[in-house]
Amino acid sequence: MKIKILVAMITLGALCSFSNYESIPTGYSVIKQTKPSEGEALIKKEDCATCHKIDKKVVGPSYLDIAKKYPMNDKNIKYLSDKIIKGGSGVWGAIPMSAHTGLKKDEAKKIAIYILSLKK
Repeated sequence: MKIKILVAMITLGALCSFSNYESIPTGYSVIKQTKPSEGEALIKKEDCATCHKIDKKVVGPSYLDIAKKYPMNDKNIKYLSDKIIKGGSGVWGAIPMSAHTGLKKDEAKKIAIYILSLKK
């Protein structure tokens, strides 16, 4: 019986080695599905440049500062996309960020992915 189990395990291992399966690290499911350039295009359509620049603090933090503060993962993408839509204050100072309620959730996620992709 033990020999049959051992042979089955070796056979299964050998068959798995021929597959093209690539594991995706946890926390990156949304990231792999979106191109950062889509988020950049959405930012250009919106009023984001009024308060944010890539490398300089204006009214709000620079995109690079945001990317440094939040690692690229699904939790932070969801948090930032919610913040983009709902607005808020207190994280980067007393000046509130205006809400962008006209954005869809997937659009806000694309913007968040673009911003987080700027981390160097």
